[in-house]
Amino acid sequence: MAHNFADLLEHAVDAVPDRVALIVGDRQVTFRELDARANRLAHHFAAAGFGEGSHIGIHLHNSVEAVETVFAAFKIRAVPITVNYRYTSDELAYLYGNADLDALVFHRTYGQIVEDVWPSVPNLRHRLVVDDRHADPSSYEEALAASSPERGFGARSGDDRYIIYTGGTTGRPKGVVWRQEDIWRVLAGGSDFYSGEPVPDEYHQSRLAAAAAEPSRWLLLPPLIHTSALMTTCNALFSGNTVLLDHHFDAHRTWEIVQRHRPQVMVITGDAMGRPLVDALTGGGYDPTGLGVVASGAALFSQSVKDAMFDAVPGVLISDSVGSSETGFSGIGIATKGLVQESGPRIGAGRGSCVVDDDGRPVTRGEGWLAKKGHVPVGYYNDPVRSAEVFRVIDGERLVVTGDRARAEEDGTITLLGRGNMVVNTGGEKVFAEEVEAVLKAHPAVYDAIVIGVPDERWGQRVAAVIRPREAGVLDIGDVERHARRTLAGYKIPRSIWVSDTVERTPSGKPDYRWAHDYASRTEAHHTI
Repeated sequence: MAHNFADLLEHAVDAVPDRVALIVGDRQVTFRELDARANRLAHHFAAAGFGEGSHIGIHLHNSVEAVETVFAAFKIRAVPITVNYRYTSDELAYLYGNADLDALVFHRTYGQIVEDVWPSVPNLRHRLVVDDRHADPSSYEEALAASSPERGFGARSGDDRYIIYTGGTTGRPKGVVWRQEDIWRVLAGGSDFYSGEPVPDEYHQSRLAAAAAEPSRWLLLPPLIHTSALMTTCNALFSGNTVLLDHHFDAHRTWEIVQRHRPQVMVITGDAMGRPLVDALTGGGYDPTGLGVVASGAALFSQSVKDAMFDAVPGVLISDSVGSSETGFSGIGIATKGLVQESGPRIGAGRGSCVVDDDGRPVTRGEGWLAKKGHVPVGYYNDPVRSAEVFRVIDGERLVVTGDRARAEEDGTITLLGRGNMVVNTGGEKVFAEEVEAVLKAHPAVYDAIVIGVPDERWGQRVAAVIRPREAGVLDIGDVERHARRTLAGYKIPRSIWVSDTVERTPSGKPDYRWAHDYASRTEAHHTI
């Protein structure tokens, strides 16, 4: 059995061809239509010389075309690589080059930044534009029109690759390389969601699709550039369900979609979406009838926002999933209203999740690092050194050791204690302190800087910085901010800044993050945006 994503989609197409697969705005696409359009794009790529192992960049916001391009790549055994469309030209040039992109599909709205980056990536030799401005006919649609809607592709393999780019501890994005078999097992329906037991075969999901009189509707709000959103979309489609997408998150528009289409499931990213959704619902007079599940992942979903969601959507079930690009799905918690939570979420130790010490050895009780065994990635793309640190083989078993601190409890569960101080999780985006520090310290008036995360009601955390100026008391914070914006995406810009005559470091010369957190907690910030 191949356990390949293109095969899994085609099984669902064959089972329920006329069922609606995608709804984006006023546009609806059936499974048959999705398959035909993905086939056309796949044939175009093949005719252009792409195939097994080719890297196809997908610089698109949520859209029908984004899903089509992912599956077109899978169909010809190419590797789809979704691109964070919030990146600056500097960040994009690095990602395009590091990922060895061969081709790129992008929305016209990102055309200028693509043009700026293109000359610095000589291996990127083919591009298609998707129209999102109602301008002239796009090269994307022209490519589809000139190609066959039939399949006619060769055999595929569960060893075919998928790469998702995430941040790294050095601050630069890193490509996590997955076998499709492995990521299907942990995130896209290849295992029972609660028990972790593998499903019997590759037709299991399509059989469920055919047996269902009506599909479920799943409203996916996070961008498909993130693994959790894309793999949830795949899981829904493989099972014959209907996926609703919106091009960008807007809380009021979300509730309009809920009223119009009555999804049973809504997937969000923690407080960053949860809080504005609650505010819009309570003040907007919308009717959430039919919404049964709100599923959160990838960011802090605080108890106060969960409680407000319980009040706003009577009878709703709220889940909070734990995972990362390196681990896939690690566990899930079901929320209870009014719970007083003194630590992070608690998950079961199933699905390969465990706690290990610094040497990767199991910790049966007490604190250590959250780890995952079983179906785990191959490693980081183009980074053998970091791969050896994170992806290990212990006693003959593959293991990924995350940067999350965790505690093994007596009852066998695992309590998440939080990420290391170098990582700021703001609205589902992971910001690495070293990257922002390097940019700040490149400003001529900045002598030293430590970047931390501080609590934020909406985003979970916001990026903050303690800065030592070169001349005591002399710092144009506005100029520092403008300097940072020329290199960093907006969500990486420090929102709170403290100016200090000293910045403490450890004896080894590393930033003293504990000191920085303490300083920020007892001192009023000089600048907040």
